[in-house]
Parts: sequence; C-alpha cells; structure tokens
Amino acid sequence: MHDLLFILFSLLIVVFGVLVVAGKNPVNSAMFLVPLMICVGGLFVLLGAFFLAAIQILVYAGAVMVVFLFIIMLLDMDVEKGRRINSFAAVAGIGSSGATLGLLILALTRSDLGAAGGGESTLQGETIPLGKLLFTDYVLPFEILSVLLLVAMVGVILLSKKKLQ
Repeated sequence: MHDLLFILFSLLIVVFGVLVVAGKNPVNSAMFLVPLMICVGGLFVLLGAFFLAAIQILVYAGAVMVVFLFIIMLLDMDVEKGRRINSFAAVAGIGSSGATLGLLILALTRSDLGAAGGGESTLQGETIPLGKLLFTDYVLPFEILSVLLLVAMVGVILLSKKKLQ
C-alpha cells in the first residue's frame, strides 16, 4: 500500500507540475500549485515527517499561494504576452530537464542507492530541537530572510503601482 500511494502521489505531482507550466492563464497555473503542494505533503506523510507535511500544506498550499495570487493580481499580467515562446527559455528548459534526467538516471544506477550517507540525523523530525536550532544557531539568517521577503513584497507593490497622470 505504501508503494502504491508513493506512485500515486508522484504521478499526481508530475501531472499538476505539467499543468502549472502549460497553463495559459497565470491564475490557473497558480491554482494548480495547490494540489501539487498537497501531494508533496502526502509524500512527507509517507516518509513519516508529519511536521513537514503540516507545514507544507498550511504554509505553502495556504499562505504562499495567497501571496502568489496577490502578486499576479497586482502585476495585471497580459495573457497575450505569455503566449509567445522564447527560444532561449525553451532551449534552457530542455537542457535543464535533460540534465535533471541524467542525474536521476545516474542516481538510480548507483550501487549504493540504499545507503543513507553515513550517520543518523540528530533531529529525527521533532519540532523542539528544530525550533531551538533555528532560533539559536540560525537566528541571523532567519531574520535576514524575513527582511529580504519584506523588501521583495514592498518592491512588487511599488512595481505594480500605476503612474497617475
């Protein structure tokens, strides 16, 4: 049953990912990200990382998607502009997809695929050690990231503002 659910979630992630990229309307593409994030949360549940699954669904499928839709609405994207195919972007996308496929094939053909890289993790998926580590050793990068996100949000609002004449 575990393997069947993994295959189901993985296939759904691929299908929704294709729908995100192939969508002509940016709002529809952003909305296809919601079931994609929920399926990723399902994979986290299968791995036993229940905290990460809850964060994936609550934060990414909820709050981040609201921000994405807010930005799309503020930018007032022209749908006709997005329909033209940029040849550089197409070549770069095909190249990066080929490189990712090559790395995947290389990882699957390695003989030590089952080895987990050595030692055991010290966190073991518990939230208390994760919180202590985040707010003691990594408090400066955490605060820098929050300021960076605030500056990005203000920048989007300023860029999307219409000039009054």
